Amino acid sequence: MSDPSRRSRTLFGWGSWPETRRITQILSKETLGGALLLAGALAGMVWANSPWSDAYDAVRGFTVGPEALHLDLSLATWAADGLLAIFFFVAGLELKREFVAGDLRDPRRAAVPIAAALGGVIVPAGLYLLVTIDTGGDAAQGWAIPTATDIAFALAVLAVIGRNLPTALRTFMLTLAVVDDLLAIVIIAVFFTADLALLPLLGCLVPLTVFAVLVQRRVRSWWLLLPLAVATWTLMHESGVHATVAGVLLAFTVPVVRSDRAGGPDAGPGLAEHFEHRFRPISAVVAVPIFALLSAGVTIGGLSGLGSALRDPVAVGIIVGLVVGKTVGITAATWLVARFTRADLDEGLTWTDVVGLAMLGGIGFTVSLLIGELAFGLGTDRDDHVKVAVLTGSLAAALLAAIILRLRDRAYRRIREAETVDRDHNDIPDIYERHPLPTER
Repeated sequence: MSDPSRRSRTLFGWGSWPETRRITQILSKETLGGALLLAGALAGMVWANSPWSDAYDAVRGFTVGPEALHLDLSLATWAADGLLAIFFFVAGLELKREFVAGDLRDPRRAAVPIAAALGGVIVPAGLYLLVTIDTGGDAAQGWAIPTATDIAFALAVLAVIGRNLPTALRTFMLTLAVVDDLLAIVIIAVFFTADLALLPLLGCLVPLTVFAVLVQRRVRSWWLLLPLAVATWTLMHESGVHATVAGVLLAFTVPVVRSDRAGGPDAGPGLAEHFEHRFRPISAVVAVPIFALLSAGVTIGGLSGLGSALRDPVAVGIIVGLVVGKTVGITAATWLVARFTRADLDEGLTWTDVVGLAMLGGIGFTVSLLIGELAFGLGTDRDDHVKVAVLTGSLAAALLAAIILRLRDRAYRRIREAETVDRDHNDIPDIYERHPLPTER
């Protein structure tokens, strides 16, 4: 393993043991969520192409909600706007946790996943626009579809083909996806807000501010916080900004660490950890699988229908963006960080590993489908082509990543064995005690 004197110049060094343990627990939960996500997507595809496809369309289009508040929405819209707000709330909590109290509070450690996430957005978008440049019409509106990485889907694949993947690479994958989620919500808020209503947008700041005051005072009463969160979401929805943005804003108000007179800022965990434990299972087990069920179903119409969908330049652009763009963007950005900071890969790792993870980043599902619906409208022919392309591109990226990472499995096994050695039996692997973070020395 790497010399500690070179620790600050390694791209994928060890983090602190508490943070590593916490991330390991998160990854295990996300893996279950990924399996349920795949099950929901598969169920939606089978249902939409079965003799009961009319029933599937009827369920997706069933309208429910108070008309007076303009919330008489279809179940498919409720899934995209409502359930995914829970998903983004959890993502927002994780993002704030990483940059406030996690290992990424160190700018040197944060630089790699942030740069990789930016590269994984810019290059796929550019390739998509290059492929669709002569298409005309509304094709350019889909530029953001191949920019998102689905962490649950990717981790489900890792659970099958990357059981021995070193902790540093798993942590890199998780943090990259968390930053990717933030970039996605910024894209949705900035580029997919059609008609902005200023009064409701300003109005949502009132319940949001009250929510922030209460959580800063460690109020946990659901009967106080839930109505404020719903009010914030409703006004955000009414403003024309996509309602999932409310989930991120609410998450950013939640304190990560507790500050009191006796103990200062390190007195203990804030409400973010409590909310994350409560809402991550709801997001992984309920929200995202239901969204997949109601969004992934597209009537393919046999091989001819599949071929027709994949001949659409929009579909080609999405597949190229996911498979090629994500791989090139994440790998190139990581290489540039290494080049300009004179950092090296940790001993035992090669650039092949970075390519494999970058290719795994091409698994775009949940947010890609959401952006596709926003770009082309729900239930349109082009929206169907987007779904086929996202599924095809994600499957191709998963298969290629599986091949690359499986070829390196023997090397990963050796690294993982070294990471788990605990000769003093104190439940802390020796490697984290020998090589503490610079801030821990």
